[in-house]
Amino acid sequence: MEKISFSRQIPVALKPYFQEYDIARLDISRDANLIIQRVLEFGTWDEIRWLFQLYRGKRIRSYLREHGERGLKPVTFNYWRKLLDIRRWKRSPFPTALGDVWNH
Repeated sequence: MEKISFSRQIPVALKPYFQEYDIARLDISRDANLIIQRVLEFGTWDEIRWLFQLYRGKRIRSYLREHGERGLKPVTFNYWRKLLDIRRWKRSPFPTALGDVWNH
């Protein structure tokens, strides 16, 4: 397993998560939501550590509150929501699970 050292550049090890992008052109400020989404969804623990060093918990919590339910798989969103104790978030206007279809 390759250990990721902290850098403000996107580690080459993350390239498979951004196949449709040139990671050298991704900007950590402009593309923060994309980077956070991909690493939370697919990242290893070393990659997640890098993410939290880069953006800190406050920024990642903000992503989860604003975009998490729509941007992550339900199991991933619920994992991070519970781990980071997020109790309020922007709800998706669309059903997110089969049960939601029947409850609306």
